Amino acid sequence: MLKKSGLQLSLQTSSLIIGFMVWVLISSLMPSMKEDIPLTAGQVSLVTAIPVILGSVLRVPIGFFTNRYGARIIHIICFCTLLLPVFYISLANSFIDLIIGGFIIGVGGATFSIGVTSLPKYYPKEKHGLINGIYGVGNIGTAITTFLAPVIAHSFGWQRTIQFYLVLILLFLIFNIAFGDKKESKVKTSMVEQITKVYKNSTLWFLSLFYFITFGAFVAFTVFLPNFLVTNFALTSIDAGVRTAVFIAVATFLRPVGGWLADKFNAYYILMAVFVGVAISGILLSFSPNIHWYTFGSLSVAISVGIGNGTVFKLVPLYFSKQAGIVNGIVAAMGGLGGFFPPIILTTVHNITGHYAIGFMALSQFAFISLVIVIFMYYQEQRDLERKVFEGTSEGIMITNIHGEIQYVNPAFTKMTGYSKEEAIGKRPSLLHSGKQDKSFYELMWQDINKHGYWQGEIWNKRKNSEVYKEWLHISTIKNNAGQIKYYVGMFNDLSMYNRPIISDKNVSS
Repeated sequence: MLKKSGLQLSLQTSSLIIGFMVWVLISSLMPSMKEDIPLTAGQVSLVTAIPVILGSVLRVPIGFFTNRYGARIIHIICFCTLLLPVFYISLANSFIDLIIGGFIIGVGGATFSIGVTSLPKYYPKEKHGLINGIYGVGNIGTAITTFLAPVIAHSFGWQRTIQFYLVLILLFLIFNIAFGDKKESKVKTSMVEQITKVYKNSTLWFLSLFYFITFGAFVAFTVFLPNFLVTNFALTSIDAGVRTAVFIAVATFLRPVGGWLADKFNAYYILMAVFVGVAISGILLSFSPNIHWYTFGSLSVAISVGIGNGTVFKLVPLYFSKQAGIVNGIVAAMGGLGGFFPPIILTTVHNITGHYAIGFMALSQFAFISLVIVIFMYYQEQRDLERKVFEGTSEGIMITNIHGEIQYVNPAFTKMTGYSKEEAIGKRPSLLHSGKQDKSFYELMWQDINKHGYWQGEIWNKRKNSEVYKEWLHISTIKNNAGQIKYYVGMFNDLSMYNRPIISDKNVSS
């Protein structure tokens, strides 16, 4: 199993590298293409963004079908599909040709859903963050193309450069046929059934938003930077490609770091730091006056989103292990769509205002919104854990306000007393009084509570069915930060369970 898992991790990660190399072919070669194909600034933005559409939308069905048929079959189909559009783009001589071919090579970006769905099947949960992070290093394919494609095009022309990619696609098609796992475990649940189980879950849409920001920023900068740096800072296409490749490499190699951190620490802490970093970076980019500050801001984005990408895909299999395929697809699709809009928005903003500040500021605001949501999710999870502790304990728990009205009881309370939550809440603890203790007993008890903040001891109480039983009761006060008592918490164990027979109400004098 260990040998098989290592082989599949290597094969699927390298396949993702090839898929992403193809995915950004047009954006990487755009400076060269513009020399032969006349394009306006708006057309350039659309052509470089269009591969993101199919690369995003297809992630949902590809994630589902990977779960159903296995990574081997889906990789074979994807690589076969890529052969035609890559060849077609190498012959392109118009804006429409680039739109058509670019749309279909989006399949390369959609292959991301294959590994994040397949690979966790080979590893225990405590390693899912790291494994998905390592697989995410396949993003480096975008850096390889961004760096190498302009260099190769300088010597052989952009048309021949694209045709070289056909060899790589054929090679990995053969690799997947030969080494793909034919016996991968598969899930046969229908797509409708899986979507029905998850679409109302707010966690799914929160994670989708987080990936929309982190991976969306990664994709947007990847497709936007090559042409942006040439146009606005008068860099050569090779220099722009190198700088973009550095951005991609930093974000990519920090992805497994993000997954590892999420395995070791609370993932919500990591996401808080990530969105603070993105927000500050967005503000910096809004006011960056020169290439040096712009480089610093871009690298800050790369660090933040790289760690964020790895962290998000630690949480997906953690919360949705039974619907991993469809949820991976939805979250990954939202991330891809997050890369489609920014280049177009930035170009539109620039055409209207003459600068990009508003567009980068929007990135900052989205990051701040995500930060607020992460903080909310963190405290909601803490509250849920506290609730589960209360509900899971074998001790009966009853919480009253300062007026003595019951606010909360746990399942153990119901089991011991016979009173349901609905019957108890709003009532007073006197509904349990057996009559065996007189008024002075309770007066002394409350004197101790008011003086020391707690009381404990044996007491006789009565169940709903009138059975009287002995319990060990501990009452303590809950105060706010100002020292005011807000609640009283009673915790009790049924001592009569260890001292049968239970005394009946009929045998007790009041």
